[in-house]
Amino acid sequence: MPRSILILLGHPDRDSLCGALAQRYATAATNAGHSVRLIALGELAFDPVLRHGYRQIQALEHDLQDAGDAIAACDHLVLVYPTWWGAAPALLKGFLDRVLLPGFAFRYRRDSVWWDRLLNGRSARVITTMDTPPWYYRWIYRDAGITQLRAAILEFCGIRPVRVSRFGAVRSSTPTQREHWLQQVAELGRQAR
Repeated sequence: MPRSILILLGHPDRDSLCGALAQRYATAATNAGHSVRLIALGELAFDPVLRHGYRQIQALEHDLQDAGDAIAACDHLVLVYPTWWGAAPALLKGFLDRVLLPGFAFRYRRDSVWWDRLLNGRSARVITTMDTPPWYYRWIYRDAGITQLRAAILEFCGIRPVRVSRFGAVRSSTPTQREHWLQQVAELGRQAR
């Protein structure tokens, strides 16, 4: 069954391994009959700083409003980014801070510690590259950035399941290894997973 897929490229440079992975996913998903949109965050015009927290909501720039509408319209969200300093780049975090706002992504309940997840009905795939070997990142660093993105952001807003693909160590990878990663991502795109 065809799905509506939104791919967010969280690397500031489209001409990167992350950019190639995002494009390969998009091409394979399109060829499989899915509706696909790829947004390169590095090409958007927006302030990544949530200036006043939730005390005073900043008006969304046009690019952020458009991206928010795309999130609302998708069935499946794909985030492609490098792991830098153990987590997503500031560009992706700033985008999420600005777009996943109360009233859009979640709603706190009055006089309660609980909240409503407003993005239910969507699944996600996280694709991240890293110079650290993925096993080391998972077991020594305890998957810190993935846990933040999966549990404290996406699942908090109702997006689940959230599946993860970790590719590394990029720094010591060969062209053959990178092509293998691209093929793996293409298969994920065909399956819209």
